[in-house]
Amino acid sequence: MLWSGWGDPAKAAPLPEGTAGLLRDLLGVRPAAAAPPALRALKVADPRLSGADLTALAAVVGDGNVRADAESRVRHTRGKSTPDLLRIRAGETSDAPDAVVLPGSHEEVLAVLGECAARRIAVVPFGGGTSVVGGLEPEGVDAFIALDLRRMDRLVEIDEVSRTAVLQPGLRAPAAEALLAERGYTLGHFPQSFEWATIGGFAAARSSGQASAGYGRFDDMVVGLTVATPEGALDLGRAPKSAAGPDLRQFVLGSEGALGVITSVTVRIRPVPQAREYEGWRFASFDAGAAALRGLAQDGPLPTVLRLSDEAETMVGLADPAAIGEGASSAGCLAVLGFEGTPADVAARRAGAAEVLRDAGGEPLGAGPGEKWEHGRFNAPYLRDSLLDAGAFAETLETAAFWSDVPKLYEAVRTALTGTLSEAGTPPLVMCHISHVYPSGASLYFTVVSAQGEDPVEHWARAKHAASDAIVDAGGTISHHHGVGTDHRDWYAREIGPLGAAVLRAVKERVDPAGVLNPGVLVPPAPEA
Repeated sequence: MLWSGWGDPAKAAPLPEGTAGLLRDLLGVRPAAAAPPALRALKVADPRLSGADLTALAAVVGDGNVRADAESRVRHTRGKSTPDLLRIRAGETSDAPDAVVLPGSHEEVLAVLGECAARRIAVVPFGGGTSVVGGLEPEGVDAFIALDLRRMDRLVEIDEVSRTAVLQPGLRAPAAEALLAERGYTLGHFPQSFEWATIGGFAAARSSGQASAGYGRFDDMVVGLTVATPEGALDLGRAPKSAAGPDLRQFVLGSEGALGVITSVTVRIRPVPQAREYEGWRFASFDAGAAALRGLAQDGPLPTVLRLSDEAETMVGLADPAAIGEGASSAGCLAVLGFEGTPADVAARRAGAAEVLRDAGGEPLGAGPGEKWEHGRFNAPYLRDSLLDAGAFAETLETAAFWSDVPKLYEAVRTALTGTLSEAGTPPLVMCHISHVYPSGASLYFTVVSAQGEDPVEHWARAKHAASDAIVDAGGTISHHHGVGTDHRDWYAREIGPLGAAVLRAVKERVDPAGVLNPGVLVPPAPEA
């Protein structure tokens, strides 16, 4: 992955025609003062690990699988949030790991954790490096390694009777889909990070894909896990469901490397669909569109993909990144629907959904808008890189709430972001879409674009703080699918309460008494005496 941005450098593209003018006229964006430095020009501090530390780790994984060179360390520095990228583009590498360690098996992971616990070396599991919530930035550590799981990238087995597959954690999503497709199966999990994220990362962050209405979230797909901790291994998932006490799989899902390192994931798989069809619908307002989506989520028929852009996102054309800045064809809000299955099932669900949407005031737009979205649905992170190059600031945040709380949550977050960034002298364009739906509620995904200003990282920190307060106060969860990391930890503590935080700390103390697993991430610190 590009060290100073997102994804494959060959896929980077300049801003679409018209976007520069939109940014200049609407937000006062001016070109960036300077291009990012070359990777070879970045400086990193000397590793804080001793020669004995590196020798001990190499004895476990092999000499070639312990790397302390500057480039390897830079490429494992932080994640891919906009502040992460701005800091690395400015040459700020203070959070670089002291070494990168690449284990090749569950047993090697266990042994590395044992060495690190004995030597008080912190361990940050690293998959695709796509965290946007500070999930790769340990706090209060003397030294730490990035535990890169890329060598653990196999499809171990498929059980066609149970329709499950055992996957290793370092397997990237496109490779997983390709391997499953050879046998006629799919996970159906396509988040925006799809090109680079890994199976272990999906589980550790409770990822949710764009087809979650049809396939479920990733944590819904997981039926088994193997986990390495400094205190030993956990092998979880004897059956798809059980009444034998609390489900310990749920402690691991979403644990972000703070409670152990996932070394194997058993997932539910489905046959590759025979047909996929996408379409667009227009609604007069976001409220009207949300009511229509709620009708489908609660009473069906439920599409595989179901999302709704608000007026601002529809106006800008974010559902079709290639058209940004060219103006929308008309006012209103764009809904995108996708259907997968047999041709007969797709046709039946499309007809049933159309009846619901028409009754709710929707206007069919045909296949064009849906197909454009499907074709460009992984392009937004590349667009962000181009926006940064042009001097704009672009970032996202997301949340979820029950349907009755969605309207006030939507307004509260928009008000917090607009007010805070306007006070900083960088008035933003705030856009939103409903990205995932459930019978009882939905997720809201916000995109914020503004001029960078004098200190964009500090400006965003204040805005994100205000938005996080607004989320909690309005009844939303601090994260629907990005995770907690360090960025959301304090609001997560508010969400689960003092007793919940104490329970989480107790679990961490048992599996990680030395406190080396991703310190500062997820787990709220104990209150000061």
